[in-house]
Amino acid sequence: MTLGSFTGVLVPALTPFKADLSPDRERFLAHLKWLLRQGADGLAIFGTTSEANSMSVEEKIELLDYVIAGGIPPARLMPGTGCCALTDSVRLTRHAAQQKCGGVLMLPPFFYKGVSDAGLFANFSEVIQRVGDSALKIYLYHIPPQTNTPITLNLIGMLLKAYRGTVIGLKDSSGDWNNTAAVLKEFPEFDVFPGSELFLLQGMRAGGQGCITATGNVNPAGIRKVFEQWQTPQADALQAGIDRVRKAIQAYPMVPALKRIIAHFNHDAEWAQVRPPLVRLPEEKWTSLLPELAEAGLGGAAAA
Repeated sequence: MTLGSFTGVLVPALTPFKADLSPDRERFLAHLKWLLRQGADGLAIFGTTSEANSMSVEEKIELLDYVIAGGIPPARLMPGTGCCALTDSVRLTRHAAQQKCGGVLMLPPFFYKGVSDAGLFANFSEVIQRVGDSALKIYLYHIPPQTNTPITLNLIGMLLKAYRGTVIGLKDSSGDWNNTAAVLKEFPEFDVFPGSELFLLQGMRAGGQGCITATGNVNPAGIRKVFEQWQTPQADALQAGIDRVRKAIQAYPMVPALKRIIAHFNHDAEWAQVRPPLVRLPEEKWTSLLPELAEAGLGGAAAA
């Protein structure tokens, strides 16, 4: 049984930027609406794929308010609120809770390396206590390839002991199925989402809740079909199909590639814009990727 309101396919939505590098609110809202129409169960905005760590707290708050005012149900939103600065994490988390978001996705403070589980526990504890909202639902964000600051089994246990009912889940973007399986085994009551659809079927069979995956930005319906049919005889073949799409895309810089795909299928060149330090996908890489996508079976359905 899920502890929170999320299960299924969640998409860490891309953030479109204008030519002046400011967030494009209108395109962002349109993309979120398209994702929901395509079957996304939730929207994990302001995550890695969203270029969130290249955005200010003010930009995130403004975008969150804009999309909710534009009709995105807050219960379907899982904004990323974990920052290096404790006060930034508190401000974002409090605002998301006040807006009645279904949950928040929290990175650990990731600048200092080699910090202890006790130090990380203290950080999460301070956020929870300062926000002071009994309705707050926190999903931890384990992405050691980016942060070098892991969410260990020991830390999860510490947080569950102190804040059961508030800390309720984990996005595991380690890329290591053994880690995901260990969390599922150790904490069967925890809501665990692999950070790639490559592990969706394995995760469901082991007690997971779905996945939170970047390529959901361009293949939400295909990934959703695996979630819906994971107990059917067709499940392995469906999983193999979404694996092909994922592997084609992840061979390239992920965020620029995803944005270039949307730009292509929407006939909207502005969508290819990224915020530095990322750079647009070079044209020679795009001319290589496009036929690979066709071969993997991704076509016009990637249009928002």
